Amino acid sequence: MLRPTAPSRPPEGQRTGGYADMCDHSRLDVQKTVESARCDKYPARLHVRKVVKELGVDNGIIYLPGEPTRLYEDSDMGPAFRQRKYFYYITGVNFPDCAVTFELATDRLTLWIPFVEPRQILWFGSTPDASRAMELYDVDEVRYTSQLPKFLHANLGPSSPTLYILHPNQAPHVATLPRGSYRVDFLSLQPAMDRARVVKTDYEVDLIRHANAISSAAHRRVAVNLLDMENESDIEAAFQSICTTRGARDQAYAIIAGAGPNASTLHYDANNQPLEGKQLVVVDAGCEWKCYASDITRTLPIGGTFSTEGAAIYKLVERMQDECIAAIRPGTLYFQLHLKAAAIAIEGLLKLGILRGDVHDIAQAGTVSAFFPHGLGHHVGLEVHDVSGDDRLLLLTDSLKIEGGKREMVPPATLVSLLREAITSAATGRYKGRQVLEPNMIVTVEPGIYFCREYIEGYFLSSPTHGKFIDRDVLEKYYPVGGVRIEDDILVTPDGYENLTSAPKGTEMLNLINGDFQCV
Repeated sequence: MLRPTAPSRPPEGQRTGGYADMCDHSRLDVQKTVESARCDKYPARLHVRKVVKELGVDNGIIYLPGEPTRLYEDSDMGPAFRQRKYFYYITGVNFPDCAVTFELATDRLTLWIPFVEPRQILWFGSTPDASRAMELYDVDEVRYTSQLPKFLHANLGPSSPTLYILHPNQAPHVATLPRGSYRVDFLSLQPAMDRARVVKTDYEVDLIRHANAISSAAHRRVAVNLLDMENESDIEAAFQSICTTRGARDQAYAIIAGAGPNASTLHYDANNQPLEGKQLVVVDAGCEWKCYASDITRTLPIGGTFSTEGAAIYKLVERMQDECIAAIRPGTLYFQLHLKAAAIAIEGLLKLGILRGDVHDIAQAGTVSAFFPHGLGHHVGLEVHDVSGDDRLLLLTDSLKIEGGKREMVPPATLVSLLREAITSAATGRYKGRQVLEPNMIVTVEPGIYFCREYIEGYFLSSPTHGKFIDRDVLEKYYPVGGVRIEDDILVTPDGYENLTSAPKGTEMLNLINGDFQCV
């Protein structure tokens, strides 16, 4: 089984704080990336020109509202502010009640900001005025939103006949313009912005790299302190603390710290159960840096050493991830990486005796989806599950998503269809709708093996198609494992890939858990 190479531990008082920080390599990563992520203005004009190129027109006005100030119903309190990401993409502005326009004919990007009265500053603090905003943001002009209706009235019409917006409910009210003097296009802009967003600019890559450095430092701290923790909530608090102290309070998604059976729930986020008596804990957590996400998962042995079953599943998932990452380069079809991971999973589960029968028959039935039920990964950017443009990484439709459309499920029938499609497409050389990886795309590689009793018993053991391929007696020994997932953020480079995630895993992770702080 997996064991730390040096199980010695320093005195209990030395396991946290300064001594741990001495070997915090992720802190060095943060220092390396912070300057490149902060040195220049956010490249709003570069981004809007990418959008215009994808839009393929030379006249009209693009209009995007930012996130407005919101209050809960019947309350003077509201949710934490979260900027609209399409708006942020062409402004870099992260405060409420703004808008942006881009005049295609004159190549003019105008930021519209709210005027803040002194008494508002007393309560809520200041936002930039027009002159300060011009210094901060990469735009041609900054004006106040009170002037926006007049601007639209003066500029919409025969000279700029089309207003491009994302959604019908975001159309501005231009009361005095006669009907038919301009048209509103709410179909073209979002696909164009998605195509622009899917390949990151170097500036965006630096922001995501920095978010990964902070999140990796937080995962490292969790590993260092794990043996002193008693509850899933301790893990959540430790992770959030490191992110906050390093300037990244906002999380890209709710922190997942699922121990034992909770590790088999993909989006578990209660994080309130004791660790005692559990084998493993899945920690899926990543912060945002200047609105850009990171997405990292590690699986840790709660007692410091994997059980025989836990070690076997960890090694299998580690192999799934390592071989899929190694295959990333420009021109790679991502959905074939999922099939690679599934094939490795079948082979490994057969060796462990959890699956039985012929490997070809198991693959053709899709039974491995009982244990590897979700997609291998996704794009990362302004959203943790970022846009993919016109083509898709894995599934060709959104019909098999859960949790508000975030995670793609791959049930047996879907896995089988992917396998058949790969065979057919390889023969014809045509991959309609399938995305080929390109330089400066950032994707996750996130394999997992799970033992969710309700899911397996409800859909697989009760099925004549799948039940014959699963050994119930062997499976029973693995239910206490819960689940194992490992996830890194991978940048596609011109000649291969760069792993942006430095959070410890494997032997390095075990050494940190068990107190081996020797710096290399």
